[in-house]
Amino acid sequence: MAAERETGKEGAPEIIRVVMGFPHLCSSSPASLTVWRKSLLFHGNGYTVFDNSSGKMVFRVDNYSHNWREETFLMDVQGNVLITIRRCRKRLSIMDTWEAYKGDRNASEQEKPLFKATKALGNPSCKISMAEGNADKAFNYRIDWSRQNGWSKIYRTSSSYLPVAEVRRKNGTRPYALYGKDVLTMCVQPGVDQALVMAMVMVNDAMR
Repeated sequence: MAAERETGKEGAPEIIRVVMGFPHLCSSSPASLTVWRKSLLFHGNGYTVFDNSSGKMVFRVDNYSHNWREETFLMDVQGNVLITIRRCRKRLSIMDTWEAYKGDRNASEQEKPLFKATKALGNPSCKISMAEGNADKAFNYRIDWSRQNGWSKIYRTSSSYLPVAEVRRKNGTRPYALYGKDVLTMCVQPGVDQALVMAMVMVNDAMR
């Protein structure tokens, strides 16, 4: 995992490229994906994510149990676990906490998390802290959302609070037409790990 700073052409903004564990999922141009909050396998709680430019599936989440808010797995199209997300419960705490690990968490119990997400009760915002020893540690994140308007925005707190990704309900073909609440558009800026963003979206949904 590494962080690189790239200077754009004259007059163009500087691009910070952060390579996480999945460099092939960091696009050199803005990426647009469709997120369907359904599992194609079980037609229940889960996600199916498509790349809008190619129409191909890139991520899937098939929740085998009813406690998906406690533990869930982000997979690639072949079913390989990319990120494990687990809720961490603490007694008498006013904070909700989730941790995300690279790969199958059960395969390496001693591995440090990629990030930890914390949310105060009743607050429509959460903090994403990259783990100690992580090369991406300098880039912590914040997620803001509006339940009423159906959008979420992910900000990198070390970059003037500019959004690196945004999720909102997907527009239909007719003007001002929207798909159902389970169909979203996820826009990810260049150099940002799309698997990491999708994991944050999953955590965000679990918090609501």
